[in-house]
Amino acid sequence: MDDLTKTAVLPQLKTKWIGRPYAYIETITSTNDLLKQRAAKASDAEQLHGAVVVTDYQSQGRGRLGRRWQALPGTALLLSLLLRPDWPAAQSLWLTMIAGLAAAEAIEALTVVPISLKWPNDVGIDIDGIWHKVGGVLVEGSVGANGRLQSAVVGMGLNVNMTAAQLPAGITPVTSLLVAGGEMVDRQALLLAFLARMEHWYETAVVGKSPVAAWQKRLITIGREVQVSQGDEVLGGTAVGVDQWGQLRLQTADSTIHTITAGDVTLRA
Repeated sequence: MDDLTKTAVLPQLKTKWIGRPYAYIETITSTNDLLKQRAAKASDAEQLHGAVVVTDYQSQGRGRLGRRWQALPGTALLLSLLLRPDWPAAQSLWLTMIAGLAAAEAIEALTVVPISLKWPNDVGIDIDGIWHKVGGVLVEGSVGANGRLQSAVVGMGLNVNMTAAQLPAGITPVTSLLVAGGEMVDRQALLLAFLARMEHWYETAVVGKSPVAAWQKRLITIGREVQVSQGDEVLGGTAVGVDQWGQLRLQTADSTIHTITAGDVTLRA
């Protein structure tokens, strides 16, 4: 079907609250920006918990560190979800974990493509021993004076039906579900599966069950030699694991363990 409009998607939703309300906008600057603007309006912020905005094309789509996210109209799954977790700010990376796990499980439910994750927010596929990025998560949150996460917009972008010629160039090799699996993927079915798994993982976290263990099992980063860039500082070493909040534990050559909260991670050959 591949129809992402409200009239097509709402009757098919299997969720209780995620995607209710739901909006489809054919072309937009940024789904994240739209939901952040809506969340800033106190009058309707409470009612927007679980709101989803989906588009066919973003003119100003972006990933982490301000990088552009480019996709031709109709070839990708592009959406943002507004949540109001009221979690400690340190727990915000759980939202990235939850979205990554939901994307992986949704893709594997519909395709033969096995999915792995790269710390902190990339979704990808191993092709002939080389890891290729197929999508990513961008979480933008608002922390109150009490140090708690008042609201968070979770953006997700997945290369779905891009041909090899349509794939953008990147430092990390890029692919799509079509290229990796050899078949077109119904974006509506993928969206529905993603939202269902997102609700499952979020509700699991709300009752206190951490997603860290499941997330770490999918991290290709763990056990690998990596390089972490944090502004002007570059650290190299072995990614030995993550802590309870999902921060990367990096062991350098002098056996020192560094805790990495944020940074650009490159896998070494």
